[in-house]
Amino acid sequence: MSHLVSQFNDYRERMNEKIFEQDNLVLKRFFNLDTNTYAEGALSTATKELLGLVASMVLRCDDCIKYHLGQCYKQGITTAQIFEVFAVANIVGGSIVIPHTRRAVEYWEALQQQ
Repeated sequence: MSHLVSQFNDYRERMNEKIFEQDNLVLKRFFNLDTNTYAEGALSTATKELLGLVASMVLRCDDCIKYHLGQCYKQGITTAQIFEVFAVANIVGGSIVIPHTRRAVEYWEALQQQ
């Protein structure tokens, strides 16, 4: 199942390179703003990634969910913590978030198997 992780990361990296090749100032600034938002501050980077994950689930962005799950995994977030985030996301977002939760569970398991 870890092919899910490598496939996502490879695609993301390849397409980001294509975006950056265009040297578009607005896009570069947006990406920088995103990077700086998740930096250590009054909130820890782990907390910010958990917030990013719940927001991504409520907004139903599977790519964003995978990205934040990967960052949470790197931060040492536990499976119990991830499932609490899933619970919050489903309460806030409603039943439409359930399919994204299924895919998120699959991706979380893949991260753990790599």
